[in-house]
Amino acid sequence: MTIFDKFGQLAEARRSMEKNCPEFFNIVLEDISSPTEAVVNGRPTILAGTNNYLGLTCNSECIRASCLAAEKEGTGTTGSRMANGTFAGHIALERELSDFYGRTHTIVFSTGYLANLAILSTAVGPGEVILLDADCHASIYDGCRLGGAEVIRFRHNDVLDLEKRLQRLAKRDTNVLVVVEGIYSMMGDKAPLADIVAVKRKHGAYLVVDEAHSLGVLGETGRGLTEEAGVEDQVDFIVGTFSKSLGAIGGFCTSNHPGLELIRYASRPYIFTASLSPSTVASTRTALGIIRTQPQLRQQLWANANVLHARIKGLGYAVGPVPSPIIAVHYRNVEEAFAMWNGLLQRGIYVNMVLPPATPGGGALLRCSLSAAHSRDQIERIGEAFAALIGVHS
Repeated sequence: MTIFDKFGQLAEARRSMEKNCPEFFNIVLEDISSPTEAVVNGRPTILAGTNNYLGLTCNSECIRASCLAAEKEGTGTTGSRMANGTFAGHIALERELSDFYGRTHTIVFSTGYLANLAILSTAVGPGEVILLDADCHASIYDGCRLGGAEVIRFRHNDVLDLEKRLQRLAKRDTNVLVVVEGIYSMMGDKAPLADIVAVKRKHGAYLVVDEAHSLGVLGETGRGLTEEAGVEDQVDFIVGTFSKSLGAIGGFCTSNHPGLELIRYASRPYIFTASLSPSTVASTRTALGIIRTQPQLRQQLWANANVLHARIKGLGYAVGPVPSPIIAVHYRNVEEAFAMWNGLLQRGIYVNMVLPPATPGGGALLRCSLSAAHSRDQIERIGEAFAALIGVHS
Protein backbone atom coordinates (compact mmCIF):
# COMPACT_ATOMS: atom_id res chain seq x y z
CA MET A 1 0.00 0.00 0.00
CA THR A 2 1.31 3.47 -0.89
CA ILE A 3 0.21 7.03 -0.26
CA PHE A 4 -0.90 7.18 -3.92
CA ASP A 5 -3.36 4.27 -3.76
CA LYS A 6 -6.21 6.61 -2.85
CA PHE A 7 -5.86 8.19 -6.30
CA GLY A 8 -6.62 4.92 -8.08
CA GLN A 9 -10.05 6.04 -9.27
CA LEU A 10 -8.60 9.34 -10.48
CA ALA A 11 -5.84 7.53 -12.36
CA GLU A 12 -8.37 5.28 -14.08
CA ALA A 13 -10.48 8.28 -15.07
CA ARG A 14 -7.41 9.96 -16.51
CA ARG A 15 -6.49 6.86 -18.53
CA SER A 16 -10.01 6.78 -19.93
CA MET A 17 -9.89 10.46 -20.87
CA GLU A 18 -6.47 10.08 -22.50
CA LYS A 19 -7.87 7.23 -24.58
CA ASN A 20 -10.77 9.38 -25.78
CA CYS A 21 -8.74 12.53 -26.26
CA PRO A 22 -4.95 12.14 -25.86
CA GLU A 23 -4.27 15.85 -26.46
CA PHE A 24 -6.37 16.96 -23.49
CA PHE A 25 -3.58 16.64 -20.90
CA ASN A 26 -0.84 17.83 -23.22
CA ILE A 27 -1.87 21.36 -24.15
CA VAL A 28 1.18 23.59 -24.29
CA LEU A 29 1.20 27.12 -25.67
CA GLU A 30 4.40 26.63 -27.61
CA ASP A 31 4.67 30.16 -28.97
CA ILE A 32 2.46 33.09 -27.98
CA SER A 33 2.04 35.68 -30.70
CA SER A 34 -0.71 37.84 -29.15
CA PRO A 35 -3.31 37.80 -26.34
CA THR A 36 -5.56 35.76 -28.63
CA GLU A 37 -3.20 33.57 -30.67
CA ALA A 38 -0.61 30.89 -29.97
CA VAL A 39 0.92 27.81 -31.51
CA VAL A 40 -0.53 24.60 -30.04
CA ASN A 41 0.72 21.22 -31.25
CA GLY A 42 2.55 23.03 -34.02
CA ARG A 43 -0.67 24.64 -35.27
CA PRO A 44 -1.67 28.35 -35.14
CA THR A 45 -4.58 28.48 -32.71
CA ILE A 46 -7.10 31.09 -31.61
CA LEU A 47 -7.18 31.26 -27.82
CA ALA A 48 -10.82 31.39 -26.72
CA GLY A 49 -10.38 30.21 -23.14
CA THR A 50 -7.92 32.47 -21.33
CA ASN A 51 -9.94 34.90 -19.11
CA ASN A 52 -7.81 37.65 -20.69
CA TYR A 53 -10.91 39.83 -20.91
CA LEU A 54 -9.29 43.11 -21.92
CA GLY A 55 -6.23 41.62 -23.64
CA LEU A 56 -3.80 43.41 -21.31
CA THR A 57 -1.28 40.56 -20.96
CA CYS A 58 0.48 41.85 -24.07
CA ASN A 59 -0.22 45.56 -23.63
CA SER A 60 2.95 47.51 -24.42
CA GLU A 61 2.50 49.95 -21.52
CA CYS A 62 2.09 47.11 -19.02
CA ILE A 63 5.11 45.26 -20.41
CA ARG A 64 7.25 48.41 -20.31
CA ALA A 65 6.27 49.14 -16.69
CA SER A 66 7.01 45.53 -15.73
CA CYS A 67 10.45 45.57 -17.34
CA LEU A 68 11.43 48.90 -15.77
CA ALA A 69 10.39 47.69 -12.31
CA ALA A 70 12.40 44.47 -12.68
CA GLU A 71 15.48 46.42 -13.78
CA LYS A 72 15.18 48.82 -10.86
CA GLU A 73 14.01 46.55 -8.00
CA GLY A 74 14.86 43.02 -9.08
CA THR A 75 12.86 39.95 -9.99
CA GLY A 76 11.26 39.27 -6.59
CA THR A 77 10.93 40.42 -3.00
CA THR A 78 12.07 37.12 -1.39
CA GLY A 79 9.90 37.81 1.63
CA SER A 80 6.37 38.22 2.93
CA ARG A 81 4.65 41.54 3.44
CA MET A 82 5.24 41.13 7.19
CA ALA A 83 8.99 40.77 6.70
CA ASN A 84 10.98 42.45 3.93
CA GLY A 85 8.30 42.08 1.25
CA THR A 86 6.56 45.45 1.41
CA PHE A 87 7.92 47.78 -1.27
CA ALA A 88 6.64 51.24 -2.13
CA GLY A 89 4.82 49.75 -5.11
CA HIS A 90 2.68 47.49 -2.91
CA ILE A 91 1.52 50.48 -0.86
CA ALA A 92 0.86 52.51 -4.01
CA LEU A 93 -1.19 49.69 -5.54
CA GLU A 94 -3.31 49.37 -2.41
CA ARG A 95 -3.95 53.13 -2.40
CA GLU A 96 -4.86 53.10 -6.10
CA LEU A 97 -7.28 50.21 -5.64
CA SER A 98 -8.89 52.03 -2.70
CA ASP A 99 -9.28 55.12 -4.86
CA PHE A 100 -10.68 53.08 -7.77
CA TYR A 101 -13.34 51.50 -5.57
CA GLY A 102 -13.94 54.56 -3.39
CA ARG A 103 -13.03 52.63 -0.27
CA THR A 104 -10.81 53.35 2.68
CA HIS A 105 -8.89 50.10 3.13
CA THR A 106 -7.34 47.60 0.70
CA ILE A 107 -5.02 44.63 1.16
CA VAL A 108 -3.10 43.13 -1.76
CA PHE A 109 -2.33 39.39 -1.78
CA SER A 110 0.01 37.27 -3.88
CA THR A 111 -2.82 35.54 -5.77
CA GLY A 112 -6.58 35.83 -6.04
CA TYR A 113 -6.84 32.36 -4.52
CA LEU A 114 -4.95 33.57 -1.46
CA ALA A 115 -7.18 36.65 -1.19
CA ASN A 116 -10.24 34.43 -0.76
CA LEU A 117 -8.34 32.04 1.47
CA ALA A 118 -7.19 34.90 3.69
CA ILE A 119 -10.47 36.77 4.07
CA LEU A 120 -12.75 33.77 4.52
CA SER A 121 -10.44 31.92 6.90
CA THR A 122 -9.76 34.96 9.06
CA ALA A 123 -12.74 37.33 9.07
CA VAL A 124 -15.01 34.63 10.50
CA GLY A 125 -14.24 31.57 12.57
CA PRO A 126 -15.61 29.03 15.04
CA GLY A 127 -19.07 29.92 16.31
CA GLU A 128 -19.80 32.11 13.27
CA VAL A 129 -21.51 31.21 10.00
CA ILE A 130 -20.74 31.54 6.30
CA LEU A 131 -23.60 31.33 3.81
CA LEU A 132 -22.23 30.79 0.33
CA ASP A 133 -23.74 30.33 -3.09
CA ALA A 134 -23.48 26.67 -4.07
CA ASP A 135 -21.65 27.55 -7.31
CA CYS A 136 -18.87 29.57 -5.67
CA HIS A 137 -15.26 29.01 -6.72
CA ALA A 138 -13.05 26.38 -5.10
CA SER A 139 -10.90 29.07 -3.45
CA ILE A 140 -14.00 30.27 -1.58
CA TYR A 141 -14.79 26.77 -0.36
CA ASP A 142 -11.19 26.25 0.72
CA GLY A 143 -11.14 29.53 2.64
CA CYS A 144 -14.33 28.54 4.43
CA ARG A 145 -12.87 25.18 5.45
CA LEU A 146 -9.65 26.68 6.74
CA GLY A 147 -11.31 29.14 9.12
CA GLY A 148 -13.51 26.78 11.09
CA ALA A 149 -16.77 28.70 10.71
CA GLU A 150 -19.96 26.75 10.09
CA VAL A 151 -20.55 26.65 6.33
CA ILE A 152 -24.05 26.53 4.83
CA ARG A 153 -24.71 26.53 1.10
CA PHE A 154 -27.76 28.09 -0.52
CA ARG A 155 -29.02 27.26 -4.00
CA HIS A 156 -27.30 29.09 -6.82
CA ASN A 157 -28.69 32.60 -7.31
CA ASP A 158 -31.75 31.68 -5.22
CA VAL A 159 -32.55 34.70 -3.06
CA LEU A 160 -35.55 33.00 -1.44
CA ASP A 161 -33.38 30.09 -0.32
CA LEU A 162 -30.81 32.53 1.06
CA GLU A 163 -33.47 34.39 3.02
CA LYS A 164 -34.93 31.17 4.39
CA ARG A 165 -31.53 30.19 5.75
CA LEU A 166 -30.92 33.65 7.19
CA GLN A 167 -34.29 33.47 8.96
CA ARG A 168 -33.29 30.17 10.55
CA LEU A 169 -30.05 31.71 11.76
CA ALA A 170 -31.85 34.71 13.28
CA LYS A 171 -32.35 32.79 16.52
CA ARG A 172 -28.58 32.60 17.01
CA ASP A 173 -26.52 35.42 18.40
CA THR A 174 -23.70 35.15 15.88
CA ASN A 175 -22.10 36.86 12.90
CA VAL A 176 -23.17 35.69 9.45
CA LEU A 177 -21.14 36.29 6.29
CA VAL A 178 -22.81 35.85 2.89
CA VAL A 179 -20.51 35.08 -0.06
CA VAL A 180 -21.41 35.43 -3.75
CA GLU A 181 -19.62 36.14 -7.01
CA GLY A 182 -20.12 38.93 -9.52
CA ILE A 183 -19.87 36.75 -12.63
CA TYR A 184 -19.71 33.01 -12.00
CA SER A 185 -16.70 31.52 -13.72
CA MET A 186 -18.27 28.38 -15.19
CA MET A 187 -21.57 29.56 -16.71
CA GLY A 188 -20.92 33.30 -16.96
CA ASP A 189 -24.13 34.26 -15.15
CA LYS A 190 -24.42 37.14 -12.69
CA ALA A 191 -25.60 37.16 -9.09
CA PRO A 192 -28.95 38.92 -8.43
CA LEU A 193 -26.97 41.30 -6.28
CA ALA A 194 -29.54 44.02 -5.55
CA ASP A 195 -31.92 41.40 -4.12
CA ILE A 196 -29.14 39.71 -2.18
CA VAL A 197 -28.13 43.05 -0.65
CA ALA A 198 -31.72 43.74 0.41
CA VAL A 199 -31.92 40.36 2.15
CA LYS A 200 -28.56 40.65 3.88
CA ARG A 201 -29.45 44.14 5.16
CA LYS A 202 -32.78 42.90 6.50
CA HIS A 203 -31.02 40.23 8.54
CA GLY A 204 -27.93 42.20 9.54
CA ALA A 205 -25.44 39.95 7.75
CA TYR A 206 -22.11 40.85 6.17
CA LEU A 207 -21.55 40.41 2.43
CA VAL A 208 -18.48 39.45 0.37
CA VAL A 209 -18.64 39.77 -3.42
CA ASP A 210 -15.89 38.08 -5.43
CA GLU A 211 -15.47 40.23 -8.55
CA ALA A 212 -12.73 38.06 -10.09
CA HIS A 213 -14.51 37.74 -13.44
CA SER A 214 -16.41 41.04 -13.32
CA LEU A 215 -13.65 43.55 -12.54
CA GLY A 216 -13.05 45.47 -15.76
CA VAL A 217 -16.05 43.71 -17.34
CA LEU A 218 -19.15 45.14 -15.62
CA GLY A 219 -20.12 48.62 -14.46
CA GLU A 220 -19.83 52.04 -16.02
CA THR A 221 -16.22 52.40 -14.92
CA GLY A 222 -15.38 48.68 -14.71
CA ARG A 223 -15.71 48.25 -10.95
CA GLY A 224 -17.83 45.14 -11.42
CA LEU A 225 -21.30 43.94 -10.54
CA THR A 226 -21.47 45.99 -7.35
CA GLU A 227 -21.23 49.11 -9.51
CA GLU A 228 -23.60 47.84 -12.20
CA ALA A 229 -26.22 46.90 -9.59
CA GLY A 230 -25.86 50.25 -7.78
CA VAL A 231 -25.16 48.68 -4.39
CA GLU A 232 -21.49 49.46 -3.80
CA ASP A 233 -22.12 51.17 -0.46
CA GLN A 234 -23.99 48.10 0.81
CA VAL A 235 -21.29 45.52 0.09
CA ASP A 236 -18.92 44.97 3.01
CA PHE A 237 -16.00 43.34 1.21
CA ILE A 238 -15.01 43.13 -2.44
CA VAL A 239 -12.45 40.48 -3.35
CA GLY A 240 -10.80 40.26 -6.75
CA THR A 241 -7.86 39.06 -8.76
CA PHE A 242 -5.24 40.59 -11.05
CA SER A 243 -5.12 37.47 -13.24
CA LYS A 244 -8.16 38.19 -15.42
CA SER A 245 -8.86 41.72 -16.73
CA LEU A 246 -5.65 43.12 -15.24
CA GLY A 247 -3.56 40.56 -17.11
CA ALA A 248 -1.11 39.65 -14.34
CA ILE A 249 -1.33 37.66 -11.09
CA GLY A 250 -2.31 38.62 -7.57
CA GLY A 251 -5.41 39.45 -5.56
CA PHE A 252 -6.96 41.97 -3.21
CA CYS A 253 -9.73 42.74 -0.76
CA THR A 254 -11.15 46.24 -0.34
CA SER A 255 -13.58 47.53 2.28
CA ASN A 256 -14.70 50.52 4.31
CA HIS A 257 -14.42 48.51 7.53
CA PRO A 258 -11.32 49.70 9.46
CA GLY A 259 -11.06 46.20 10.88
CA LEU A 260 -9.88 44.94 7.50
CA GLU A 261 -6.40 46.19 8.41
CA LEU A 262 -6.27 43.67 11.27
CA ILE A 263 -6.46 40.86 8.71
CA ARG A 264 -2.82 41.63 7.91
CA TYR A 265 -1.81 40.47 11.39
CA ALA A 266 -4.07 37.43 11.62
CA SER A 267 -4.11 35.89 8.15
CA ARG A 268 -1.71 33.05 7.48
CA PRO A 269 -2.05 33.33 3.65
CA TYR A 270 -0.84 36.94 4.00
CA ILE A 271 1.81 36.51 6.67
CA PHE A 272 3.50 33.38 5.34
CA THR A 273 3.58 34.02 1.58
CA ALA A 274 6.17 35.97 -0.39
CA SER A 275 4.76 39.21 -1.75
CA LEU A 276 4.16 40.10 -5.38
CA SER A 277 7.24 40.82 -7.50
CA PRO A 278 7.93 44.48 -8.41
CA SER A 279 7.30 43.73 -12.09
CA THR A 280 3.86 42.27 -11.34
CA VAL A 281 2.92 45.22 -9.16
CA ALA A 282 4.03 47.67 -11.84
CA SER A 283 2.12 46.00 -14.67
CA THR A 284 -0.99 45.70 -12.47
CA ARG A 285 -0.91 49.40 -11.57
CA THR A 286 -0.58 50.27 -15.25
CA ALA A 287 -3.45 47.94 -16.21
CA LEU A 288 -5.67 49.47 -13.53
CA GLY A 289 -5.02 52.87 -15.05
CA ILE A 290 -5.99 51.52 -18.47
CA ILE A 291 -9.29 50.17 -17.12
CA ARG A 292 -10.04 53.63 -15.73
CA THR A 293 -9.17 55.54 -18.89
CA GLN A 294 -10.04 53.22 -21.79
CA PRO A 295 -13.71 52.16 -21.51
CA GLN A 296 -13.63 51.25 -25.21
CA LEU A 297 -11.90 47.99 -24.26
CA ARG A 298 -14.89 46.96 -22.17
CA GLN A 299 -17.24 48.01 -24.95
CA GLN A 300 -15.32 45.90 -27.49
CA LEU A 301 -15.37 42.92 -25.14
CA TRP A 302 -19.16 43.08 -24.90
CA ALA A 303 -19.54 43.56 -28.64
CA ASN A 304 -17.55 40.35 -29.17
CA ALA A 305 -19.55 38.53 -26.49
CA ASN A 306 -22.90 39.54 -27.97
CA VAL A 307 -21.90 38.45 -31.48
CA LEU A 308 -20.52 35.03 -30.51
CA HIS A 309 -23.29 34.24 -28.01
CA ALA A 310 -25.92 34.97 -30.66
CA ARG A 311 -24.08 32.83 -33.21
CA ILE A 312 -23.60 29.79 -30.97
CA LYS A 313 -27.10 30.00 -29.52
CA GLY A 314 -28.52 30.35 -33.03
CA LEU A 315 -26.78 27.11 -34.02
CA GLY A 316 -28.76 25.29 -31.34
CA TYR A 317 -26.06 24.72 -28.76
CA ALA A 318 -27.03 24.60 -25.07
CA VAL A 319 -25.73 27.95 -23.84
CA GLY A 320 -26.94 30.36 -21.17
CA PRO A 321 -29.86 32.61 -22.10
CA VAL A 322 -28.00 35.89 -21.49
CA PRO A 323 -24.84 37.05 -23.32
CA SER A 324 -21.65 37.11 -21.27
CA PRO A 325 -17.89 37.17 -21.97
CA ILE A 326 -18.04 33.61 -20.63
CA ILE A 327 -20.01 31.41 -23.02
CA ALA A 328 -20.42 27.86 -21.76
CA VAL A 329 -21.83 25.05 -23.92
CA HIS A 330 -23.32 22.30 -21.77
CA TYR A 331 -23.04 18.58 -22.57
CA ARG A 332 -24.59 15.82 -20.49
CA ASN A 333 -22.41 13.28 -22.27
CA VAL A 334 -18.72 13.69 -21.41
CA GLU A 335 -17.52 11.69 -24.42
CA GLU A 336 -19.47 13.96 -26.76
CA ALA A 337 -17.92 17.01 -25.10
CA PHE A 338 -14.44 15.53 -25.60
CA ALA A 339 -15.15 14.94 -29.26
CA MET A 340 -16.37 18.52 -29.65
CA TRP A 341 -13.38 19.96 -27.78
CA ASN A 342 -10.99 17.96 -29.94
CA GLY A 343 -12.85 18.98 -33.09
CA LEU A 344 -12.48 22.64 -32.20
CA LEU A 345 -8.78 22.19 -31.45
CA GLN A 346 -8.23 20.47 -34.79
CA ARG A 347 -9.81 23.54 -36.40
CA GLY A 348 -7.43 25.86 -34.57
CA ILE A 349 -9.74 26.93 -31.72
CA TYR A 350 -8.80 26.38 -28.07
CA VAL A 351 -11.56 26.50 -25.44
CA ASN A 352 -11.68 25.19 -21.87
CA MET A 353 -13.05 21.75 -21.14
CA VAL A 354 -14.60 21.60 -17.67
CA LEU A 355 -15.46 18.23 -16.12
CA PRO A 356 -17.32 17.11 -12.98
CA PRO A 357 -17.23 17.95 -10.13
CA ALA A 358 -16.35 21.48 -11.28
CA THR A 359 -19.42 21.68 -13.53
CA PRO A 360 -22.71 22.92 -12.05
CA GLY A 361 -25.35 20.22 -12.41
CA GLY A 362 -23.00 17.53 -13.73
CA GLY A 363 -22.07 16.77 -17.31
CA ALA A 364 -19.30 18.70 -19.05
CA LEU A 365 -18.81 22.23 -20.30
CA LEU A 366 -16.98 23.70 -23.24
CA ARG A 367 -16.19 27.14 -21.90
CA CYS A 368 -15.26 30.08 -24.09
CA SER A 369 -13.96 33.25 -22.49
CA LEU A 370 -13.70 36.19 -24.85
CA SER A 371 -11.36 39.16 -25.00
CA ALA A 372 -11.52 42.71 -26.25
CA ALA A 373 -8.42 41.73 -28.23
CA HIS A 374 -10.32 39.19 -30.35
CA SER A 375 -10.79 40.60 -33.83
CA ARG A 376 -14.10 40.32 -35.63
CA ASP A 377 -12.46 37.84 -37.99
CA GLN A 378 -11.43 35.65 -35.04
CA ILE A 379 -14.94 35.76 -33.62
CA GLU A 380 -16.28 34.68 -37.00
CA ARG A 381 -13.77 31.82 -37.20
CA ILE A 382 -14.78 30.59 -33.74
CA GLY A 383 -18.43 30.68 -34.83
CA GLU A 384 -17.61 28.87 -38.07
CA ALA A 385 -15.85 26.09 -36.15
CA PHE A 386 -18.92 25.56 -33.96
CA ALA A 387 -21.10 25.55 -37.08
CA ALA A 388 -18.92 22.91 -38.73
CA LEU A 389 -19.24 20.63 -35.71
CA ILE A 390 -23.01 20.62 -35.23
CA GLY A 391 -24.06 17.13 -34.24
CA VAL A 392 -20.53 15.89 -33.59
CA HIS A 393 -20.33 12.72 -31.50
CA SER A 394 -17.58 10.45 -30.27
